[in-house]
Amino acid sequence: MSSYQIRVARPSDGEALAALYAPYAKDTAITFEYAVPTGEDFAGRVRHTLARYPYLVAEGEEGLLGFVCASPFKERAAYDWAVETSIYVAKGAHGMGVGRHLYEALESALAPMGITNLNACIAYTGEPDAHLDNSSVYFHEKMGYRMVGRFYQCGYKFDHWYDMVWMEKMIAPHTVPAAPVTPFDPDSFQPVTCEG
Repeated sequence: MSSYQIRVARPSDGEALAALYAPYAKDTAITFEYAVPTGEDFAGRVRHTLARYPYLVAEGEEGLLGFVCASPFKERAAYDWAVETSIYVAKGAHGMGVGRHLYEALESALAPMGITNLNACIAYTGEPDAHLDNSSVYFHEKMGYRMVGRFYQCGYKFDHWYDMVWMEKMIAPHTVPAAPVTPFDPDSFQPVTCEG
């Protein structure tokens, strides 16, 4: 893989995002979604997210290599400084640093907003199988996240019950008084070139 660029997602990326995500929904328990969202669904997700939070893609000559985004951890005002993160890397781009670069770019976009806490909701299994092997947990540990909670047998997919864990990373000090969080400005994000 040659160099690639991390940029802000566009609604026109919808079809490519759906294609990248489809194997996760159809073949794995990494996501608990059963049906594959359409390109139109993803275009809507991009628009909705960018109204307040970053939605970034890694794009190379081969097309989209991955995406990462943030969303509200909870809707109530006291949670404004915390976000939930989601990341997916194209099947053929694993082990090449794409996920690490995407998360680093996401953190660089969230920090100026005043975000302090990153939370990742991750499918988990005590017995790895053909659909889930906990590699996402190991990746998040490498990225500085720590385990903070586990919910047992709360997700059912492929005739199997899976657990769900929460992992968390702090990216800024918790000051008092807390400065208000500012929405993400897509125009302020400068594309990042990465080497594959």
